[in-house]
Amino acid sequence: MISEGKQRLRYVLGDYVSSNIAWFAYNCLRYSLGVIEGRYESLTQFVTAPMVMVGQLVLPAMMMAVYCLSGYYNVVFRKSRLQEVAVTFWSAVVNSLLIFFVALINDVMKDRGSDYEMLLLLWALLFFVVYVVRASITAHTSHKIRNREWGFNTLIVGRGTAAMAFVEKMNSQRYSLGYRVKAFVSIPGESDAKGVNLPCYALADVAQACRDEKIEEIIVVPTRHEESQVLTAINRLFALDLPIKMIPDRSSSNVLLSQVRISDMYGDPLVNISGSNMSESGKNVKRCIDVVVSAVLLVLLLPFFAVMAILIKLDSPGTVFYRQERMGYHNVPFNIIKFRSMRADAERDSQPQLSSENDPRITRVGHFMRKYRIDELPQFWNVLVGEMSIVGPRPERKYYVDQILERVPSYALLHQVRPGITSMGMVKFGYARNVDEMVERLSYDLLYLENMSLINDLKIMVYTVKTVLTGRGM
Repeated sequence: MISEGKQRLRYVLGDYVSSNIAWFAYNCLRYSLGVIEGRYESLTQFVTAPMVMVGQLVLPAMMMAVYCLSGYYNVVFRKSRLQEVAVTFWSAVVNSLLIFFVALINDVMKDRGSDYEMLLLLWALLFFVVYVVRASITAHTSHKIRNREWGFNTLIVGRGTAAMAFVEKMNSQRYSLGYRVKAFVSIPGESDAKGVNLPCYALADVAQACRDEKIEEIIVVPTRHEESQVLTAINRLFALDLPIKMIPDRSSSNVLLSQVRISDMYGDPLVNISGSNMSESGKNVKRCIDVVVSAVLLVLLLPFFAVMAILIKLDSPGTVFYRQERMGYHNVPFNIIKFRSMRADAERDSQPQLSSENDPRITRVGHFMRKYRIDELPQFWNVLVGEMSIVGPRPERKYYVDQILERVPSYALLHQVRPGITSMGMVKFGYARNVDEMVERLSYDLLYLENMSLINDLKIMVYTVKTVLTGRGM
């Protein structure tokens, strides 16, 4: 079985070679059709000209950046053929326009119609040459998986009759979906089925199971009427950073059905619960925006940070920055960074305490920072290193996460995405001063998760700026 990294490398090298071929072929056609001015005596002289050779190196590299942003390399196994066509089509459109404005806009044509014809020719070459190579790799991969030559070590979460029925049905299918079941994990409260001849683990030992069996994917097969236990189990699974799929229980009001997308159409439909509804291209663009914006703002805000550091030190003894452990992407803890807005001894007994509007622990400078949310600005560093996003559900401490999960198990779903500096919950509800308010704010974050898009992120950022400028941060 080829590794995910090697499979991704195949697609990358295939795209780079095919993009070079397409661009070289286009240059040959440009010369043959008389688009190039007559200063070149032969095609060989033209394609070996310094500027043309530089373009042969630079433009395919530019195309690769578009391919990366398109999300094509995010999923390298079990690709959708229809989606592959669509992604390749639009990537060719974008690359054709970019190349036209970067390298071809000065070509002298007889009329505007000829410009359009050459642009269409460029698109056709980029689409068909690149797609042929991609489709060949995808067809080879699909053949290997369907004929059980390639497969993915799979852990089944569930040991009841539903889990056994699913595995038996999957193994009896003519063509494989790529799942090689290696072990089972029990969901608390379910009755174990008889005849299980594979290793069985308790939910508390799921991490050990993944190490022992070299698990690559997880499938959750819930037992009816145990939705709370299933969601609690899923929250534990997120920290494993593995693909998690689930057979939806259509007889229950399972919140997961409205939150995720179907990932497999053959056999029983599976829903992917380890990632958000946002498209792969949207995820990549969102992350790219996060990196660029946070890097620029951290540089531009350095003088302001210096002033705030001086004010914080003059106002009260203690450090300038405050670090606190929060639960982040895939339920992995990280240290969030803020400007310190409270006294250094605000939690002397190490017992987590939420702040209130007139909290005596908040310093004078802290009141000002919280009003305009200035204390949150250092979190752009968390965004830059990939622990957070600019927009996403606000992260909480494990102490409060555990309490929220007891009351609303669907809170586990928020760990599908990176937590954010700002969120729909923050702009619509604001700071939560107790667990009840955290639960109330949760409805907005779940709504955001279900409707994640770059447009909604932009709207939330606009609302956040409005909140900051009007001083309604508290």
